[in-house]
Amino acid sequence: MEVTRTVFREDHEMLRESARRFFERECAPRQAQWDADGRVDRETWLKAGREGLLCVAIPTEYGGGGGDFGHSAVVLEETHHAGISGSGFSLHSDIVAPYIARLGTEEQKQRWLPDICAGKTILAVAITEPGGGSDVKACRTTAVRDGDEWVINGSKTFISNGTSADMIMVICKTDPAAGAKGVSLIMVETNRAGFRRGRKLHKVGQPAADTAELFFDNVRVPASNLLGELNQGFGYLMQELAQERLIIALYAAVALERLLGLTVDYVKGRKAFGGTIWDFQNTRFKLADAKAHAVAIRTMVDYYLGEHLRRRLTVNEAAIAKMHATETLWKCLDDMVQLHGGYGYMLEYPIARAFTDYRVSRVVGGANEVMRDLIARKL
Repeated sequence: MEVTRTVFREDHEMLRESARRFFERECAPRQAQWDADGRVDRETWLKAGREGLLCVAIPTEYGGGGGDFGHSAVVLEETHHAGISGSGFSLHSDIVAPYIARLGTEEQKQRWLPDICAGKTILAVAITEPGGGSDVKACRTTAVRDGDEWVINGSKTFISNGTSADMIMVICKTDPAAGAKGVSLIMVETNRAGFRRGRKLHKVGQPAADTAELFFDNVRVPASNLLGELNQGFGYLMQELAQERLIIALYAAVALERLLGLTVDYVKGRKAFGGTIWDFQNTRFKLADAKAHAVAIRTMVDYYLGEHLRRRLTVNEAAIAKMHATETLWKCLDDMVQLHGGYGYMLEYPIARAFTDYRVSRVVGGANEVMRDLIARKL
């Protein structure tokens, strides 16, 4: 790219080399099997833990890498640079684990985080409910205090890592009459009586991402499994959503760069009408547009990454990054599929795989319509 990246330090780049080797050596050869199985195998989770590629921003005293979000960004970028699909590592390490690190008591962190960082305990977060979508305030899953326990009832859907998770951060209503002010976060171990996984959901893309329905039927967990303060869950979610949305923007930027390179190589080698597809002005113009978009998105995302490393990224800025990066990726990706012709629709080609894998980026982390509403409120 024409952008000189200055956001990463030397220690970030040192991690990049080991991450790239790991994903090329341990993950890329297993992708087809993961797709067939509908999940990432446990041994790869454990290998990622041993390599220090899980929870790289969690403090070392709890088994993490002791780094910052820049290290997390490097691992995320290398995952997508290698074309790895549906691993669930970033959700585990960069979305759920930080809640425990930030909100957990010392006892909770000592009890949970070492196995999480080692890949022995796989994490998920259960927010979305049937019919609920992005509306956290409308959560119907309840947690009622009964002595020294919480009794949880309800259901969740579209839960990533849902069939593999050993522990789930469940968004519950602990005061149903209070709306957003009655939401709490409760950690639920999946071996609890009354917890049940529903069907594995079959998605358009990312077949290795084990996405499932979850059901809670009088599931009892210790009162000490409450994460943070009672009825403060909605605020906690809003604070962490900026990082989640930046993560989506980060992988959109990497994906656009990678797929542009693949498409340029393809059209320059594809023979048609006495020349190559590259020889057509339309092809060159489409790819020139994609190049300009890739440079612009990279510049924007690196700026916001720098702001996040300085703890200055706002919810509004994260919404801008997520919405613009994913909308741009999708537009360019559609053009690049077209330039591949019929081969662009064959899943054996990376461009077709990307077409199915990345469409969800406009939905996850809050639909882009929600992002637009957030941005508009500041106009």
